[in-house]
Amino acid sequence: YRTISKLHYEDNIEMKDISKPQAIQNYITAINKGILKVMSKMGISTLQGYKGAQVFEAIGLNDDVITKCFKGTESRIKGTNFDVLYTDIIRLHEYGYGVGTTLNQHIRTAGDYHYRIKQEEHFNTPGTITALQTAVRAKNQDAYNEYSEMSNTQAAKVTLRGLLKFNRDKVDSSIPIDQVEPASDIMRRFNTGAMSLGSISQETHETLAEAMNEIGGKSNTGEGGEDPKRFTTNKRSAIKQIASGRFGVTINYLTNADQIQIKMAQGAKPGEGGELPGGKVSDYIGMIRHTTPGVQLISPPPHHDIYSIEDLSQLIFDLKQCNPTCEVSVKLVSEIGVGIVAAGVTKAKANHITISGHDGGTGASAWTGVKHGGVPWELGIAEVQQTLVLNGLRDRVRIQTDGQLKTGRDVVIATLLGAEEYGFATAPLIALGCIMMRKCHLNTCPVGIATQDPELRKKFEGQPDHVINFFFYLAEEIRGYMASLGFSTMNEMIGRTDYLKIDDAKLNYKSKHINLNPLLFNATQELNHHKLDTVYSTYSVPNEKNGLDDKLVELVKDAIEDKKPVTIKYDEPISNLNRTVGATLSNAVAKKYGADGLPDNTINLEFTGYGGQSFCCGLAKGITIQLEGDSNDYVGKLLSGGTVAIYPPTEVGFAKSEANQHTIVGNACLYGATSGKAFFNGKAGERFAVRNSGAISVIEGVGDHGCEYMTGGRVIILGSIGKNFAAGMSGGIAYLYDLGDNDKFMNKEMIGLEYCESDDIDFIKQTISEHFQYTKSEKAKEILDNWDKNKKLFTKIMPNEYKRVLLERRSKAMEI
Repeated sequence: YRTISKLHYEDNIEMKDISKPQAIQNYITAINKGILKVMSKMGISTLQGYKGAQVFEAIGLNDDVITKCFKGTESRIKGTNFDVLYTDIIRLHEYGYGVGTTLNQHIRTAGDYHYRIKQEEHFNTPGTITALQTAVRAKNQDAYNEYSEMSNTQAAKVTLRGLLKFNRDKVDSSIPIDQVEPASDIMRRFNTGAMSLGSISQETHETLAEAMNEIGGKSNTGEGGEDPKRFTTNKRSAIKQIASGRFGVTINYLTNADQIQIKMAQGAKPGEGGELPGGKVSDYIGMIRHTTPGVQLISPPPHHDIYSIEDLSQLIFDLKQCNPTCEVSVKLVSEIGVGIVAAGVTKAKANHITISGHDGGTGASAWTGVKHGGVPWELGIAEVQQTLVLNGLRDRVRIQTDGQLKTGRDVVIATLLGAEEYGFATAPLIALGCIMMRKCHLNTCPVGIATQDPELRKKFEGQPDHVINFFFYLAEEIRGYMASLGFSTMNEMIGRTDYLKIDDAKLNYKSKHINLNPLLFNATQELNHHKLDTVYSTYSVPNEKNGLDDKLVELVKDAIEDKKPVTIKYDEPISNLNRTVGATLSNAVAKKYGADGLPDNTINLEFTGYGGQSFCCGLAKGITIQLEGDSNDYVGKLLSGGTVAIYPPTEVGFAKSEANQHTIVGNACLYGATSGKAFFNGKAGERFAVRNSGAISVIEGVGDHGCEYMTGGRVIILGSIGKNFAAGMSGGIAYLYDLGDNDKFMNKEMIGLEYCESDDIDFIKQTISEHFQYTKSEKAKEILDNWDKNKKLFTKIMPNEYKRVLLERRSKAMEI
């Protein structure tokens, strides 16, 4: 406060129009916002919960500093001591006050976020950018060599791997390069990063996919989805990311994947979800993401969706039922303890794990997310490799790493630490023309890469060949290193940390105290064998079968083939052992008919009993499932056009008129639904219709956090609601019968309450009538029997941003 007062007293130019109390209040507001941002990232909701929690680790601090200032905090690689810290303080003081010079010192931008000459070191410099673009456009080997040399020089200044060198003492003899596996095989291990369509332009997204398909690698859709028109072309992305199930995830999307990636976290900003400003949500992006154009999209952190390894295991199972022939990957952040998490993920039957480093990620990150989140991938890969090998799990899963991989040297070191696949994002974008303006979030990218502006997109000049050339140079560079180290195949190198050692010549006054030996522990040698017994190079882990769905596919195969309506009343009661019922059946429909599915009510299935987790997951259009009984969590997850109805059994321990007072389905129902209908004669648990982006539903009461993060669809609630209703709701509409004192349970940060218009009333009546038709709900009958009176008791819950966009559209239509 004294500094603010001093600036105000001195009539600082930046404060001339702000009063002193206002300046102090602005500071308090900014500090509070920063604190809440960090708290939300970590998933701890109270200040008390942070006291003594030690939910961070130190990178590059020695034991004396840790013991004195951060007692009990992990600092795996040691590092800077008090003498070095004092040296830096004196250096900065002298710079700031001009000690030893008569020149007038101006305070310069430190270059923390943007490249500045003679300031903070950056991996991507004007020199490396120019050299790489020259190399891939002119097929200039000398330019690539220059790029590689400059990048490796920078690596010694900004990465842990830059402080390592190859242990030539281990090399018995080099081998001729023609004995090394070909570049074409190595390139199959390359993936492009999960950059969403929306964060980058359509042209960029498709060019990356074309390039990766050409070389046999994989491109990643990112969490923003993919245009279905690409599924049968060379612009198809092999990896479909789902980010826990949001933004346009349908059964058709999952069916057209070779690999489905669950984004548990993002390396550059762990604990934060994706962000897309409203200006970048064009009509095209809104269509793909099943959301409203012009409305900002903010994904909450994935840990809002997956609270335990059991939740993750269920999601992995769901995805394997939605596409029985694909593999499932889980993206984790490089941080302390990731080895234990990776062991759990492996036991949960994932096929693939990505360890994402802290220095990769998106140019659209808020500045608070760019710094001080995640750790170098070198630490994460080493920990995962060691943990999985020592626990006998390494041969069950493939490991990938990403985060500013630039050169063949980077890839070889990653391999020696334990990785076998490699993700690249920034480098391919630079090859396509990116000049690192770092304006991605502003939609003003001058080279047409990170923008949705039609005029700026015309400036995109990237070609698939530019990316292909980069990866070819990279693969050939890797082959050169392999030959010099005596390895003929990539598999032979995996986990051979004994071929690495610390490069003392690269250490300076700061880094000389760093201890990288924890990275170099060779777990395979600890177990008395020199290489992994099995390293996957192709997908080979069988997926779990779903016996019930396999039977259903067989029973309705004629209906799928000929579109002839069929009704099947399943004789045996189902139980909670029957998980993810309907997913594999929906996959069979999507494989044949895509997003169009079947005509409504072509396949009608009637069950009794108790549905397990994810009942009707991904249910495709044309399938209707009715259940006389109740069901567990995630009913209608990723609903994709089908219809689900659940109602109490005929013989039940309460009167039919009391059904609306009893819970009939569990938590997170209609999670990420994109279309279809759901009718429930009873109450739901927490987080009903979370991330719903298109489904229509009637429910007779919901628990806490109902309609959370909804972006589309409509929900009619005929009973009570829990606290924090409509939190993060940016689209869609909810209708609540008999508001009463439910108003106090609503989170009104993004929504408003309105009277229903005539169109709303017509929709509500029609949908409640359909609800009664399926479930014979006494509550629905009571409302319909006295409609003229009861229709006035409905309140419309309308998202503010959604309303703004609709009004703008209406205004434009009237002008036309």
